[in-house]
Amino acid sequence: MSETRTIVTGDARVRRRPGVRQAAVSRAPWILLAPFLALFVLTFILPILVAIGSSFTRVQRGGLFGEEGVTSSFAWFENYALALADGNFIASIGRMLLFGVVQVPVMIVAATLLALLLESASAMWPRFFRAVYFMPYGIPGVIATILWSFLYVPGLSPVVDVASWMGIEIDFLGAGSVLWSIANIVTWTYVGYNMLIIVAQLKAIPGELYEAARIDGASAFRIATSIQLPLIAPALVLTTVFSIIGTLQLFAEAEVLKTVAPAIDTQYTPNLSAYTTAFAYNDYNVAAAQAVLIALAAFVLSFLFLRVTNRSGR
Repeated sequence: MSETRTIVTGDARVRRRPGVRQAAVSRAPWILLAPFLALFVLTFILPILVAIGSSFTRVQRGGLFGEEGVTSSFAWFENYALALADGNFIASIGRMLLFGVVQVPVMIVAATLLALLLESASAMWPRFFRAVYFMPYGIPGVIATILWSFLYVPGLSPVVDVASWMGIEIDFLGAGSVLWSIANIVTWTYVGYNMLIIVAQLKAIPGELYEAARIDGASAFRIATSIQLPLIAPALVLTTVFSIIGTLQLFAEAEVLKTVAPAIDTQYTPNLSAYTTAFAYNDYNVAAAQAVLIALAAFVLSFLFLRVTNRSGR
């Protein structure tokens, strides 16, 4: 026989089984999570499934303007073949790989140096400077690109004017330099964000390790290389993975600079290429295939980076 408990409330007596109470306790977290899970499914999972479904769909319109009706059929990998046959799309992925190989290490190194300097014992006003370095992240990418374009466009840029007075020709928006002009904007925006992640990891290091190292006569450089850098490795891996994913998602900076930089075409980045395919060429199914390929490329690169770092950490 199962045990029951009697709870007296006023004149009424309520018999409650322990199993009912445990079931209510187990359901409570799911009830609290239900609104978030519903929004997560509707705004994240469902769009992904729709994009994958669209990438395997062929839409055919009858008549000159589609007045005879629209039919949809399963296209297998036809849309993916068309996406991979687009030389501009493949070139955009290669361009972003080059971008990531140079920009991501520079940004992570800069964020790490700033974090180490701000968490050193001799740092003055660390909270103030943390806020200052993080502030660019709060500026939307479109606004940040517009601000930087005033330093890139000849006739508006004081940097270009001063360099021309000195006999130095600088073209920030040329075919060979515009990619690194975009890299400069992205680095300026996200260094402070990555710095805060690394600072949070630095604050988790026990103070006893620093005291023991100082007693042994370790210098600040030795403490940074032997204690801090090994212990903040998880934060460095996390920020690098985020940066790899963000590289393939680059869109706003190229889209805004496209109006003042002839070297940037409508398929300069993978996301820009998918956007152009969908809304300029009205080929939503191929654009969906391109979006899936971008996601797969980000996943593969992140997975390979994690595999390499896990092997080197053993």
